[in-house]
Amino acid sequence: MLIPHFYSVKEFNFTDNQLKSIIELNPEHDVFKGHFPNNPVTPGVCMLQILKELTEQATNTNLFIKECSNVKFMALINPEVNPILEITIDINPLEENFKIKASASFNETVALKVNALLTQQL
Repeated sequence: MLIPHFYSVKEFNFTDNQLKSIIELNPEHDVFKGHFPNNPVTPGVCMLQILKELTEQATNTNLFIKECSNVKFMALINPEVNPILEITIDINPLEENFKIKASASFNETVALKVNALLTQQL
């Protein structure tokens, strides 16, 4: 985990190239003290890192985000209000890469959608 104690995985189900996971953000983490004081918002780059790490866990592969497309941040994720996130990642294995289509949501609200190409990190 690149950012220790930033989140924890509560559920992890990977079947038929689809990952469904529940994570819990740590609202006390130092990241939120600076982003933003008294109004914490989960940084988009941290969300992308979480998606990468969950894909690594599902594929048992060290990965690097090579390309992102159609990145849509649709709602702010305040860890004090909505610390529990539902993550869905469709993983399409290619030769040495993985193409993913992912989303993160809370309480029926889609907060993030992204398509990405992840490559094996040697």
